[in-house]
Amino acid sequence: MGFDDLMQRYFGTAELSGLSGAELVAGSERLAVDFGLETDPSRRFALWALMHILGSAPDLDVAFKDPAERDAARNFMDLCAGVSGPPQ
Repeated sequence: MGFDDLMQRYFGTAELSGLSGAELVAGSERLAVDFGLETDPSRRFALWALMHILGSAPDLDVAFKDPAERDAARNFMDLCAGVSGPPQ
């Protein structure tokens, strides 16, 4: 699951800046449904990561029952928090 593939699947574009609020909400809802139905841990993590980036991820204790998966998600969150934007 590449990032661009996920964006295309749920939002119809790789560029969020051109989406209306309604399109963003609709894509996020589709993403959440697929996350709830997904059983493969890797795919589930990828969907959660995209939801986290978009600010719509469920809490870790709800999203991941496995402690190792929660730890991986915390590490991802820490990495995202350390990114301040593109280099100048």
